[in-house]
Amino acid sequence: MPLRLLLVSDTHVPKRARELPAQVWAAVDSADVVFHAGDWVNTELLDGFERRSRRLVAVYGNNDGQELRRRLPETVSVVLEGVRFAMVHETGTAKGRNERAEELFPDSDVLVFGHSHIPWDTTSPRGLRLLNPGSPTDRRRQPVCTYMTALVDAGRLRQVQLVEVRKD
Repeated sequence: MPLRLLLVSDTHVPKRARELPAQVWAAVDSADVVFHAGDWVNTELLDGFERRSRRLVAVYGNNDGQELRRRLPETVSVVLEGVRFAMVHETGTAKGRNERAEELFPDSDVLVFGHSHIPWDTTSPRGLRLLNPGSPTDRRRQPVCTYMTALVDAGRLRQVQLVEVRKD
């Protein structure tokens, strides 16, 4: 049976948004596994994700204080249905990202990251899939706020979709 994934990063609650949009909470509720690539900003949001996620895979980001850093790792690796995922908040500049990621995560099939608020979906020469879901609360220079959904099915990552956060 396929696993439904939610990929989110850079929520920045309550600094950039007072709360997480209801659309994103609905996506958390329906996902089998939720990935959060850091920049939570406060522990209350992490508590909410822990309560509502069937399974949460999470790291801290550069804007996360000591309490979040105490509770979350800087990087994490997990295998889901045979697909090897790694996650880190920051990967550096876009130039050379594929090569750096291949070097830092040689045993991974997928790298989830955040930090830039710029959605990213590419595959390195070695075949490492790099995914940045953007931000559901702070679009910065992007046209819209975003997150990603995907499926893991039969040992493969499938149906990766960038989802626009609607303004309600």
